[in-house]
Amino acid sequence: MSQSQPQPSDKPYSLLLKGGRVIDPKNGIDGTRDVAIAGDTIAAVAPDIDPARAARVVDVSGHIVTPGILDMHAHVYHTRAPEGEPEGLSVLADAHSFRSGATTMVDTGTAGARHLRHFKHTVIDRAKTRIFAYVNIVDQGMIGDFEQDPRNFDAELAASTVLAYPDICVGVKAAHYWTHKPWDELHTPWACVDQAVKAGELCGKPVMVDFWPRPERTYPDLLLKKMRPGDIHTHVFAQQFPIIDAQGRVYDYLFKARERGIVFDLGHGAASFWFRNAAPAIAQGFAPDSISTDLHIRNMNGSVIDMQTTMSKILNLGVSLPEVIRMSTINPASEIGHPELGHLSAGACADVAVFTLREGQFGFVDCGRAKIIGDKKLECALTVRAGQIVFDPGGLSMPHWTDAPAEYWRLP
Repeated sequence: MSQSQPQPSDKPYSLLLKGGRVIDPKNGIDGTRDVAIAGDTIAAVAPDIDPARAARVVDVSGHIVTPGILDMHAHVYHTRAPEGEPEGLSVLADAHSFRSGATTMVDTGTAGARHLRHFKHTVIDRAKTRIFAYVNIVDQGMIGDFEQDPRNFDAELAASTVLAYPDICVGVKAAHYWTHKPWDELHTPWACVDQAVKAGELCGKPVMVDFWPRPERTYPDLLLKKMRPGDIHTHVFAQQFPIIDAQGRVYDYLFKARERGIVFDLGHGAASFWFRNAAPAIAQGFAPDSISTDLHIRNMNGSVIDMQTTMSKILNLGVSLPEVIRMSTINPASEIGHPELGHLSAGACADVAVFTLREGQFGFVDCGRAKIIGDKKLECALTVRAGQIVFDPGGLSMPHWTDAPAEYWRLP
């Protein structure tokens, strides 16, 4: 037997989440509130909404209620495995989003211009998760030796693809360009960044930069000379970046870059989050602007796990819970140019996450096989996507079986 959805009613609210601690940074809310939903829209957020006005009431007292989480760096487009590799890279969005309270994921350059239409039809249009995309500056996307060939960096094609799909594309992604191979006269240290920025200028969208510094292309030059205000540097706490100087201080150019409008995204990944960079930087006031996973099949069972685990790491490094929620909701929504998301304002899409904040002793690992011990851990208890409950592992929204009305049940 399977559970059916409650039948429609003439009550003004289809769902009422009652009595939780609502944290909605955009609207300055951090306190006990009820959240009323009508269809797929937030109807009201108020201290005490009459439950008689709702067709379905869920008691979320003792829980944290937030806007739906945005993971702005993930890989969810399924392509063929690169030659010599046993598997592809991407995960199934719906299998990993809702269990962390995420209702929106942004694929960061898995698809280039050649494959964006295929990505749309085979993944984006079929997912319950809202999916956006950065178009890779490499026409073939990622991952392969073709990322090392500047002849595949096509700014005009990338920009035209972004403009052709304005409801999906949020910007341009720079390639994994390490400049190992001297192909021809196009082989320059800044070829990838320059072409990505050119594409961003042509389509009027931000660029997300994945970068490995070298003597001929330094990290300060990237942040202070090459990137534009609003462009996003992902993997900010990766091992390769000079974040902390010999005296243990955050380099001043990082604060200067932030002042000029450069956005710093976490982008955890399999090799891009190191406590030795993150812990001292956060302690000195240099926290990421946004939290993201860089989730793919090679880290989903390793250092990353999921979005709620990544959020919990930043929480246990000293960032307050409201700021962690800000970095996972309205901040990334703004960074990708979708400020209509990431908040619980009346009229907004009814994407909501409900978390339990566990207290105890918890270990969290980084990409260097090192750990911290924290005393807090976020655990998703309920996720609502466009007004529908899509994740409820503990039955928070369900009656006990002895009290379940007969109309809840039907034969499969």
